[in-house]
Formats: sequence, structure tokens, C-alpha cells
Amino acid sequence: MKIIPLMTCLVICAVSNYTFAGDVQAGKALAEKYVCASCHGPDLKHPIAPNYPKIAGQHEDYLYYALKSYKVDNNPQVGRGNAIMGGQVKQFTLAQLKDLAAYIASLPGDFVVQK
Repeated sequence: MKIIPLMTCLVICAVSNYTFAGDVQAGKALAEKYVCASCHGPDLKHPIAPNYPKIAGQHEDYLYYALKSYKVDNNPQVGRGNAIMGGQVKQFTLAQLKDLAAYIASLPGDFVVQK
């Protein structure tokens, strides 16, 4: 059967295209310039209020899509509705959001996987 090698190739191609490749140093500069620490804490894992998330060490793809969803207006099924974050991310390009996500994901976090 020739279907198995074809399927294997398709899976490998799909996985290899699933990279974010944000620039950690560019993301760090953006996080510092736009003062992410003012809400999320100096290490981005000790927020100033209990309803603000700890973001350090979160998965890069999750962070990117979360940040991107704040850019969506008037569609609660797709976007996120926090006015502060919405105002912050609207000024960034998608490439800059990838950089921010890469930087935040590179930080040591407190996330624990329970078994």
C-alpha cells in the first residue's frame, strides 16, 4: 500500500510547519518597553492582582493565540474581552506577538502538571 508513506509524509510536513520561531530577545525588549511586569509582576509569575494570570513559562503557542485573540473586536466567540490587554496588543504586529510569546515561554514558570 502506498497510502502509509503518503500519510507519514503529510504528518511530518504538517508538524514541521507548526513552529512559531519567535525571537526571544526581541520579545524581551517589547515586554520591557511596554511594561508587562506592571500587571504580571517583575518575573511575569507574580501578578499584582489574583485575577491576573501567571504567564512565565506558559506554552509559546498558547501565549501567541491568547495574545492574538485580544486583537479581535466584537466577536466574543473568538476574541477575548479584557480592555487592558486589548488596548496593549492592538499596537503589535503578529510577528511581535510571536516574539513576546517566545520570550514569556522562555522564562521559568510555576506551572505543574499533575499526574
